[in-house]
Amino acid sequence: MPDQVLTALQYYGAVAATVAALLVSLDLGRRWTGYAMVIFVTSSLALIGWGFLQPESEGIGMQNVVLLVINAVGVWRYLIVPDRSRPDRSSQGSG
Repeated sequence: MPDQVLTALQYYGAVAATVAALLVSLDLGRRWTGYAMVIFVTSSLALIGWGFLQPESEGIGMQNVVLLVINAVGVWRYLIVPDRSRPDRSSQGSG
C-alpha cells in the first residue's frame, strides 16, 4: 500500500473524528448529531483501513471496529428512528 494512501487514511480519520465531535458538542439538534454520526462512521472506516494496513497499528483498527458499531447505532438513533421524546400529536385529542 502506498504511503500516501496510508497517510491520507490516517489524517482523514483524525480530522473527520474531530469535526464530528465538534458537531456533537455544539448540540445543534438531532439531525446535526445524526450527520456527525455519519462523519464518525467514515472516520472509523478510514482508521480501520489505516490500522490494519499500517504495520503495528492493529490496535487502532480494532478500536475503530468497535467504534464503527457504536457510530452506526448513533446513525440509526438520530437519523432513522423518529424522535420519541416529543409527545405524539395523534394522542392529544380534544377530550
